Amino acid sequence: MRDGKRSLPAILMIALLLSACGGGEEPSVAEVSAVALKEETFPGMLSGADGEGTSGEGGEEGSRDGEEQTPESASAESGFAGMEEAVSAESGFAGTEEGASAGSGLLSGQEDTISGSGEVGASEPDPDTVKVTISAAGDVTMGNYLGQGYEVSFRQTYDQGVGDSYFFENVADIFGADDLTLVNLEGPLTRSENARTEQTYCISGDPEYVNILTAGNVEVVGLANNHRLDYWEEGTADTVAALEEAGISYAYDDIYCMTQVKGIRIGIVSVNEVGQGAGVEKFLKEGIAQLRGQGADLVLASCHWGIEREYYPEDYQKSLGRKCIDWGADLVIGHHPHVLQGVEEYEGKFILYSLGNFCFGANRNPEDKDCMIFQQTFTFVEGERREDRDIRVIPCSVSSVSTRNDYKPTPAQGQEAGRILERINEYSRDFGVQFDSEGYLTQTDF
Repeated sequence: MRDGKRSLPAILMIALLLSACGGGEEPSVAEVSAVALKEETFPGMLSGADGEGTSGEGGEEGSRDGEEQTPESASAESGFAGMEEAVSAESGFAGTEEGASAGSGLLSGQEDTISGSGEVGASEPDPDTVKVTISAAGDVTMGNYLGQGYEVSFRQTYDQGVGDSYFFENVADIFGADDLTLVNLEGPLTRSENARTEQTYCISGDPEYVNILTAGNVEVVGLANNHRLDYWEEGTADTVAALEEAGISYAYDDIYCMTQVKGIRIGIVSVNEVGQGAGVEKFLKEGIAQLRGQGADLVLASCHWGIEREYYPEDYQKSLGRKCIDWGADLVIGHHPHVLQGVEEYEGKFILYSLGNFCFGANRNPEDKDCMIFQQTFTFVEGERREDRDIRVIPCSVSSVSTRNDYKPTPAQGQEAGRILERINEYSRDFGVQFDSEGYLTQTDF
């Protein structure tokens, strides 16, 4: 009621009530008051009126498994859930599909707002939206190199009975919360003694070390690097057998990988530019095209490249990384320098020039222990990738202690985390990429 006058919709509803009472009975005071209250509080929501509101379809509660719910979306969704009950009670709809179809303008694309009761800023999660989080880490060598001392080595640590979960226990929760974790497995898992003598460092670990990866929630490894053939093809065959038995996917050269997460098909191509130079372009271009042809929704390119202990990428790294994007890769993941290098955004996609070492048995006390985990969440709506930049870097050390390598990569905290992030920002500055104090992407310049 306004100024003692009933608006037209209220009069119409009273007429309907009179009709429902047999045409001659006057509606009760409670019935008339209910109509007036409805008109005053939710105008335009009378049954059959244009723009009628509804509770909407019953959607999923909270966030989907594997999806991160942002503070903004959480606030909007919780606000919507509270309003849904009220609207259902007033409009007579119970949130069913039939009810929504009967009177809801929302299903026809009308704005999800309710006049007179405040604006509802977000609808329920779209059941056709899927989020997939990828984690990438750098060089993983599980074992020793030929001639390396046994004392405080990776092998001695394992032999002391620490268990498979020891090595990744400080990052296993991070990798367990994502949808796919990819590392560069550098060095075969084999008991072969037929080492490639011309190689400066021949690395190997026992085949059972593969269980360290499964305990650490690592699902995919790249094998293309300058140590894959340290024990010739026999070492590669033993490694592949161990990985297949453990259920870990792998890729190298023209052996491409396709895996599926939440219905999203992810292809991986892995190349060794250090050993093969520009010859890897064939593997990359053909591999990306082949994976796309097989229906890959995402393609990751794992590139072993660059110069050891250099903090900035060489020109060919930059050229090859951009070619990967041009050929159709969604993310380029670099390793081999054993130290951190910067992150570049190119054509809306990202190139990680070097993630540094990670769980690295080939050095008992590396001078530079800084490394990182890179995470990107990709959003798909009705199967199509949405362009977004949901990215975070997690600064880490290859060791949980500073005096030596205990082969236990560990997220940095406090000032140490800030120091490593500052280094990542320094190396990324020329590419216009910066991360905030929590490691989230904040700036990209094109």
